[in-house]
Amino acid sequence: MRIAAVGDVHMDTDVLGRFRPALSTLEEQADALLLAGDLTRHGTPEEARCVAEEFGNLPVPVIAVLGNHDYHSDREAEVIRVLEGAGIQVLEGSSAVVDTPGGKVGVAGVKGFGGGFSGRCASAFGEPEIKDFVRHTEVSADRLLRALKDVDTGKKIALLHYSPVPDTLNGEPLEIYPFLGSYLLAEAVDAGGACLAVHGHAHHGSPRGMTPGGVRVRNVAHPVIRQAFSVFELDC
Repeated sequence: MRIAAVGDVHMDTDVLGRFRPALSTLEEQADALLLAGDLTRHGTPEEARCVAEEFGNLPVPVIAVLGNHDYHSDREAEVIRVLEGAGIQVLEGSSAVVDTPGGKVGVAGVKGFGGGFSGRCASAFGEPEIKDFVRHTEVSADRLLRALKDVDTGKKIALLHYSPVPDTLNGEPLEIYPFLGSYLLAEAVDAGGACLAVHGHAHHGSPRGMTPGGVRVRNVAHPVIRQAFSVFELDC
């Protein structure tokens, strides 16, 4: 069972054609393609059409979550419509099941959010703005946990944009770790029974990490993997 993944492709007209040639062999290499957010630069429907042209209508299922860039223009609903019109399934607190020659695999997805990691994290205390910030992550983590538990398959993948662990942020400035992910997402990954978590967002981060519960975490941001996609064998 092989899963391909990439994030942070930041599509616009000037990068059309960068990924499609490599995707012509995707069916031979993987059973599904996961897109880990920041699919556009500014979250416009025009940029989403570039994503649809590059990653749409492929011979394997394509499943995505949005990233922070995809929300920038406040037109995320239109972005989703464009993507889904090209056969790209967009998850947010929801899940999908992919049939592969090796069996079924469930994918649960959320964008996620920040807040930081154990010992160096924000808490829902004080000003309303801080409480809103942390509660947004709490809600996102809870939605991920529910989506993972709703998947009735032996193999489960958590698809995120923000990171669930600090390991895959190595290389980023420490000062921005709280804006790159949250330990609450890792707790959901572990409690939900995932065997792999993939994310993007951290362009200067590291490719490999692990949750406290021992789940593999992979940063698939394009600037990190430096290829059209990475392929992972699900051995869980």
